[in-house]
Amino acid sequence: MSDTQVFRIWIKAPAEKIWQAITDPAWNEKYGYAAPQFFELKKGGKFHSTPNQGMRDYAEANGFPMPEVILDGEVLESEPPRRLVQTWRMLMDPTTGAEPFTTLTWEIEEAGAGVQRVTITHDTPGAPATATMIRGNTEAGAEGGGGWAWVLSDLKSLLETGKIMTDA
Repeated sequence: MSDTQVFRIWIKAPAEKIWQAITDPAWNEKYGYAAPQFFELKKGGKFHSTPNQGMRDYAEANGFPMPEVILDGEVLESEPPRRLVQTWRMLMDPTTGAEPFTTLTWEIEEAGAGVQRVTITHDTPGAPATATMIRGNTEAGAEGGGGWAWVLSDLKSLLETGKIMTDA
């Protein structure tokens, strides 16, 4: 199995709006797993995400601790609105939290007619639990599927329709 996974989607929106949706916690808490993510958008800048209330409630109801920081890492490259490279580690699961940092790259490329091609490349050497988690559940009938494919699809839905996929 490859240590690199690539996920891609086309979104009809300006690159600047997609960039904002990825990097601004007022936007990135609206889609995907709905946990706000915070970036210092400069080389060496910090990255982290905090749990939303639903995550905290679920952890409490199921008797396990929820850390105050559920993702962490460092910004390696920031070229708004086209490229973001960062290290990335999931801390809310002890198995993924014990693995080394992985490298996550976001690329936003003009694809014509107001459409952007958004590509996530996630390098996960030495992090098999992280690799499994980001792949998501790809079985037929799996609700949303999870992983990066789910996040990208929800981002597309929000930017193109103003609603996330689970909105009625």
